[in-house]
Amino acid sequence: MKPPAAPDVCAETLAMRAAFEAAYERELSQSSHGPTPQAALHAAAIACRETLARRWAATQAADAQRGDEAPVRRVHYLSMEFLMGRALSNALAALKLTEPLAARLAEQGLALGDVLEHEPDAALGNGGLGRLAACFLDSFAELGLPSFGYGLRYRYGTFAQVIQQGRQLEQPDDWTRDSPAWELPRHDLRYPVGFGGRVEVDAGGVRRWLPAERIEAQAFDFVVPAHHSERVSTLRQWQATAAPIAFTPFCEGDYPRAARHQVLADAINWVLYPDDSSEAGRELRLKQEAFLVSASLQDLLARHLREFGSLHQLGTANAIHLNDTHPALAPAELMRLLLDEHGLGWDEAWTITRQAVAYTNHTLMPEALETWPVRMFERLLPRHLEIIYEINHRFLGELRGRFPGDDGLVARLSLIDEGSQGGERRVRMASLALVASHRVNGVAALHSALMVQTIFADYARIWPERFHNVTNGVTPRRWLQQANPALSALLDSRIGDGWRQNLAALAELRPLAANRELGEQFLAVKRANKERLAAVIQRELGLAVRVDSLFDIQIKRIHEYKRQLLNLLHVIARYQAIGDNPDAAWVPRTVILAGKAASAYQMAKSIVQLAHDVARVINSDPRVGDKLKLVFLPNYGVTLAERIIPAADLSEQISTAGTEASGTGNMKFGLNGAITIGTWDGANIEMAEACGVENMFVFGLRADAVAKIKQLGHDPRRYVEENRQLKRVIEAVSSGAFSDGDAARYRPLVDSLLQHDTYLLMADFADYVATQAQVDRLFADRAAWAERALRNIAGMGPFSSDRTIAEYVDRVWSAKSLN
Repeated sequence: MKPPAAPDVCAETLAMRAAFEAAYERELSQSSHGPTPQAALHAAAIACRETLARRWAATQAADAQRGDEAPVRRVHYLSMEFLMGRALSNALAALKLTEPLAARLAEQGLALGDVLEHEPDAALGNGGLGRLAACFLDSFAELGLPSFGYGLRYRYGTFAQVIQQGRQLEQPDDWTRDSPAWELPRHDLRYPVGFGGRVEVDAGGVRRWLPAERIEAQAFDFVVPAHHSERVSTLRQWQATAAPIAFTPFCEGDYPRAARHQVLADAINWVLYPDDSSEAGRELRLKQEAFLVSASLQDLLARHLREFGSLHQLGTANAIHLNDTHPALAPAELMRLLLDEHGLGWDEAWTITRQAVAYTNHTLMPEALETWPVRMFERLLPRHLEIIYEINHRFLGELRGRFPGDDGLVARLSLIDEGSQGGERRVRMASLALVASHRVNGVAALHSALMVQTIFADYARIWPERFHNVTNGVTPRRWLQQANPALSALLDSRIGDGWRQNLAALAELRPLAANRELGEQFLAVKRANKERLAAVIQRELGLAVRVDSLFDIQIKRIHEYKRQLLNLLHVIARYQAIGDNPDAAWVPRTVILAGKAASAYQMAKSIVQLAHDVARVINSDPRVGDKLKLVFLPNYGVTLAERIIPAADLSEQISTAGTEASGTGNMKFGLNGAITIGTWDGANIEMAEACGVENMFVFGLRADAVAKIKQLGHDPRRYVEENRQLKRVIEAVSSGAFSDGDAARYRPLVDSLLQHDTYLLMADFADYVATQAQVDRLFADRAAWAERALRNIAGMGPFSSDRTIAEYVDRVWSAKSLN
């Protein structure tokens, strides 16, 4: 679909600026402390919000007039996380108010940058899944797509990462304590959500769920503006609220019992992804998912009935998209609402559900596909379990008709795992999503291919037409225009600013990539960004890093398959080599890591600690000096990424081939002129094809070789014994060389590598180190490095989230996609 044309808004722009300045002055005058940065931030946010609220109302009015013949269905994008980051700078850029506000602040002795620093990141997401969803909201607005994003209003996000003596500690991230000015509370939008209780049958045979616990979902809207029109998109977040206190226990002085139901409701919004190592944590996760799905679908149905008056065309007018398996309860909840609350028959309700629902899978790891104990469903969601049983009964009946006698297929595809591994019966949520969806996609070409060959092979066999690929993308407005204004200005001067709305225009840079003057200008921009990041490192860690060194960066969730540990093994090997020959002509390198380990993921937390231990040794060794530094920046989030990515020379995308679904960090780095060192995995492959594989550093086993090794088995010790450099690295870690002689500290980590090495670090180590030597040689040639970096930027056109959303519209969300 084409983005809406930008209107001639000169007069409107002037009027909007005047209204903005008036609102800003009004809000600021209410501050009892004068024009402090915090007061200025709040005033600017409120002033922007007034314009956004008007645009929101106009957008909703236009979307309500679409009618049932509209070519694009209204999209309802359900996701457990939306990693939004800060909002003010994006709103100012979209509304063309950055310069007016900067000038007004200067009159008050304030700098815009200082004011923006006082806005906390919206802690509504954790990693790539949530940031992808945030990019999609930007593209929804930019492309004028009728849509709602639906999520939960977490008070504490995941957690704030604190490092003490090299160890990760978790603290609450109370980002809402100052009443975020971006939120638009919708006090009139409240929906009941139930848990527990029983199912009864009335005299007419209709089944009714009588929940034992009822809470209300109140809506809060987060408005995301387009940059080239007056359209906006909406992230509607749900806040759980409970009934007033139980008055009798209160009067008896039993205050905990009087408020118990309020605490249970509040807990739904406390933390994204509660620790599921306990039964209580698992139960809370399921309640969060049910709460999100129920409130969102009730909102969808109420809106549809207001606009159309009947539910019969619900599936042809609306798309419900499941971002991974977390919202996979949606088909069961939609069926419950249609059957029990609105009186539709099974066949019509199932037809509507199948028309509306689509599912994006983000993993190839079977253990990452959510399942829930049947007993937990019976206790919390008894009516949903009945509906899932009925869906399963009908589905398995069809299977037996098509594949008579194939009991193994029936067992594998059943929505209920009957405890095949000796465990308890469990509901397979991905299976529910697959059975109920009319379209299912992966998020990179390799991921989508492997998805139908491995975890979903049986489903692809029976429904090949349902499966397709939509490669992820990122918004250039956030990840280039705002994150890297100097590079954006340089691109504008050479190829115009059309890339901001149509990223394919970056291809015009390709014939200019070898231009020496442009290369020097690019390197000057890169150096300025590195100086800014170096200042952050100095301020946060008290560590001085060499700005002309190669900034080698890996920022992502800490996980064994993402192989931060392989990066650290190379750093140790490099350190040892420098110690052996400190006077050699070493290319100076600053290795920067950032990312959070899940609170219960001990191996990942051990990797974080190892990074700090290795950094402590290397950074204090006088033989090394500034030839090598290792940096771990704590509490990784969107704002920190916006500072790190523009400064990167080398982007580490080194997951074991066949494990990373796509990645979007690789795209953000490439867009900002970093060169990728990576495996043939996820979207790295498509980036290599678009940018030229010769312009990247590719290493390691391919996915087919990885699969073969895992099938046949391998001995990781053999790689260690045959590689003297690797053996020396492993011995240093295991002997306590980086842990003050404590040989036990990393014994579990080393034992895992030597006994299992599930993610094949030992097998890929030699090629990784050799490829890093190629990186050194290229970086020593400034002109050649700049040319390759510019060729990477020129090839990034296909990786806009605008392209991604246009493909979803064409294949999944348009009315024609149902034909």
